[in-house]
Amino acid sequence: MIRERTFAWTDPKLTADASRTMAGLDLLAGMRDGTIPGAPIAALVGLSIAEVEAGRIVMCLTPAEYHYNPIGSMHGGILATLLDSVMGCAVHSTLPRGRGYTSLEIKVNYVRAVTSDSGELSAEGKVVHAGRRSAVAEAKVVDAKGRLCATASTTCLIFDLPGATPGA
Repeated sequence: MIRERTFAWTDPKLTADASRTMAGLDLLAGMRDGTIPGAPIAALVGLSIAEVEAGRIVMCLTPAEYHYNPIGSMHGGILATLLDSVMGCAVHSTLPRGRGYTSLEIKVNYVRAVTSDSGELSAEGKVVHAGRRSAVAEAKVVDAKGRLCATASTTCLIFDLPGATPGA
């Protein structure tokens, strides 16, 4: 039986423009509060920001059939996207206006299968080291019962955003 899903997103240029004029923590808080549009990937996958503070962020995602791989569980790429998002955003939360980041590498450990029966997933990302040019972060995903589903670590490159004036 064919199922159908539609979703909507806001022009990503709005958020990119805001990122050039705001500190990372302020940008992410605005995304959490709905005053700044989220990234299109968040709408596509179903990510939402639950908590954000300097060096730490929590995002939630409810597993659905459209996340499944051919054997009936959540595709590992969806979990990797969730983990990459919380680690990168944890790094972003420490950056001043005009600075950005990109993931240089990500290492994921899958611990248990995730299905729609797992309930809402909660992913927490934390900065381990924040330097001027690079940062290291780690993350974990737990299911609705608090069971560990996956862990990850990343190294991010930090740089000046094109067209922005770095500052506080």
